[in-house]
Amino acid sequence: MINCLNVYLLACLYMIILGLDPGLATTGYALLKKERSILLALEWGVIETSKSDNLPKRLHTLASDLAKLIKKFRPQIAVVESLFVAKNLKTAINVSHARGVIALTLHQQNVRMLELTPLQVKSRIAGYGSASKKQVQYMVKALLNLRRTPKPDDAADALALAICAT
Repeated sequence: MINCLNVYLLACLYMIILGLDPGLATTGYALLKKERSILLALEWGVIETSKSDNLPKRLHTLASDLAKLIKKFRPQIAVVESLFVAKNLKTAINVSHARGVIALTLHQQNVRMLELTPLQVKSRIAGYGSASKKQVQYMVKALLNLRRTPKPDDAADALALAICAT
């Protein structure tokens, strides 16, 4: 799947890539512009939902804020972190809800979706799947020529995901 994606992306001289690190409370997002072989970080941050809101309201907030980002930047592809087996079942279920809303919103906005595991992201960014969060963040900073390590962690993870599509 990644090989086919690379062939597709190499054919594109210019594209906008959206990286998404799903979560119910906080979803990290990042938008990169790829022009030929140059990568430029356009924006990164988090979409937050209020713990005081009920589940449908939180999911609506996530969908609405994501749709606004997509309409503003018009990405051609989104790279979303796939769900890994979590120790906390409640957390896994909440992330699954968020991923479902993200997948639906991307489909509704005609944005192609690619899923990558944390292991795949670490391997592509840092060269090995056991890389620490700090090592991945260091490489993201270096690859994008950023002055500072991107914060918060969810946004840094989203940047790493977006880089993996190049």
